[in-house]
This record gives sequence, C-alpha cells and structure tokens, in this order.
Amino acid sequence: MRYDSETPSVSVVVPCRNEGDHIEDCLRSILAQEDVPGGFEVIVADGLSEDETLELVKKISQADKRLRIIQNPARLTACGLNEGIRKARGRFIAVMGAHNLYAPDYLRSSLEVLRATGADNVGGSMLSRGESRMQKAIAVAHHSRFSVGGARWHDISYEGPADTVFGGFYRREVFERLGLFDETLVRNQDDEFNLRLSRAAGKIWQSPRIKSWYRPRAHLSTLSWQYLQYGYWKVRVIQKHRIPASWRHLAPGSFVFFLTVLPFLTPFFLSALWIWLGLVGLYVVANLVASITAAVQHGPLYLLYFLPPVFACYHFGYGIGFLCGIVDFVILHRQPAPVFTGLTRSSAPERI
Repeated sequence: MRYDSETPSVSVVVPCRNEGDHIEDCLRSILAQEDVPGGFEVIVADGLSEDETLELVKKISQADKRLRIIQNPARLTACGLNEGIRKARGRFIAVMGAHNLYAPDYLRSSLEVLRATGADNVGGSMLSRGESRMQKAIAVAHHSRFSVGGARWHDISYEGPADTVFGGFYRREVFERLGLFDETLVRNQDDEFNLRLSRAAGKIWQSPRIKSWYRPRAHLSTLSWQYLQYGYWKVRVIQKHRIPASWRHLAPGSFVFFLTVLPFLTPFFLSALWIWLGLVGLYVVANLVASITAAVQHGPLYLLYFLPPVFACYHFGYGIGFLCGIVDFVILHRQPAPVFTGLTRSSAPERI
C-alpha cells in the first residue's frame, strides 16, 4: 500500500452487531483519543444489526469524518475484522471491541509501546467493571487467577511478553505476512492468530500503560453461554495447531469429564466414588478460598451472594463447551452445531 501525508497512521477496526447499549459510548471514547503521529481512522464493521446500532453509528459518522461504516454480511467477528483490515489505510491496525471504553491515551500509548519494544502486537490492561451487583461480581472474578487459570491478559498490572493480549495493536505487515483472522472460528479468532504469530517468532507484549474498561456479562446465564462458546471453539484452535497455546486450556474440560465419568464407574470400582468426592471437595474448597480472597479485597457481599456461582460458571461453562467441541470436531468430525455459531442470539460473537 502507498502511504502519503493524508493517509492515517493508525486504523481502528471495531466489529459489532446489536450493540446498541454500548456502541455510542465506545465510539466516543475512541474518537476522543489523543493525537497520534499521522492521525487515525475508525472503521466499524456492522454485522447486519437488528437494533439501533447502525443508526447510532451513522449519526456519529455524520459528525466525524474519521469514522467509516462497512457491512459484515457474514455476521462473524473474524469476517468483520478481516473486511476492516482490507479497507484500512493505516500502517498500524488497532482491534477494538464494542463492549469497551478506552483511555484517552490508548492509541498513543499502544504506538509508543510497540515502537519501544519492537513488538508485532501489543495490548494492555483491561479493567472489568459492572453496574449491577451481579455484574460487579463477574467483573471481580474476571481478574481472579482462579477463574482464568492465571491468563496474563486478565492481570491489569502485568508487563512483559504474552501469548495473547486483549484486542491488539498490530503492525500491518503482520497480516501481510501471516494472513488474516481465521473466518471458520466464531470465537477465539484472536487467540488463534496470536498463536500463529508466536509460532512465526513474532513478539507480543502486554503493558499496563495501555488501558481500557470492559463491561462484562450481567447474568450468570449469559456468562455461562460466553464461556461455553470459548471452550467449544478452543478445541477447534487446538485441533488446527495440534497443541494448546497453554496447558491451562485443558483443565476445565478434564475436570468436567472426570466428574461426569466417575459416577458410572462406581458400580465396578468403589474407589471411583472416593475420587469423585475428592474432586468435588477440592473444587469447593478452592472456590471458597478464591471467593474469600476476592471478597477481602472487594467486599463481603460478593462472597455471600455471587462469587462462588460466578466462578463455577467460568469453569463449568468452559469445560462443558470444551467437551462438546471434542465430540463435534474430534470424535464425529462434523460441522459445528448451530447453537455454537451464536448467530441466532442477539449478541454478536466477540472476544472478551
């Protein structure tokens, strides 16, 4: 691509679908970014929204010519990202989510960290925050090592090399070298791309200087559904690359598998019952310890009402989804079940 003085340095790509509750605040936080050398543009890839999302985006674009709207008829996040990248004019690509608000220096800090570290992709601290008590509890659990197995991108204070980051601020040549996001993945498309990047000796860096705020799911049912999909599509990523990006991805599925299978073995092996009771006991204790630890930091009400079931939604949702993925992708070698495509639900599939 040819660059000139009128070409923006940074292209922001925002995939969205039915995000009427969040898109306006998100875009205003992006358009209010501090200046970056060369300026920036914003490309919203709308996945045929059925609510007021498109009208809100059009209204904002009429007032700010830096914002462009493109259509994403496939309605999948990866497809929207890829179409946005194809239309992008910048040397750097910032992937940003419709559920987030961004610090005023997000883009400037991303560019500075990228240049200082020589990384191919950088990301930063994503502080989860909620409004209702349940949403606040889910936000608290989001940052617990117990809920996500120590994933670094959930740690708002971590700085250093990472296997993946939230969103991502990429050098454009990374996509020219490795290709775009995998459009067969409804979820985990960013994890899979960053796995490709790491395997190609690329450098991914996380810095707390790069700040954003995320609105998590507000109900246990939607949280469970979110992590059910994460677990399901993680199997497809592992199948594609023949190795997990991290062994922690196998833990929830293994746990749910043994909890399911051991009771059926009890009539033949009495020890299976004791193993099952031991696993349940260990999980209950670990859940309570993690809940108490979080409650000490954030308030006792989280422990009394919300945190233990919230942690369970993270683990059992992911684990059940992972086992369903093994059945579909590994054992039966069939196409993904329609329920896991997410296209029949009101919210677009998106990496949170």
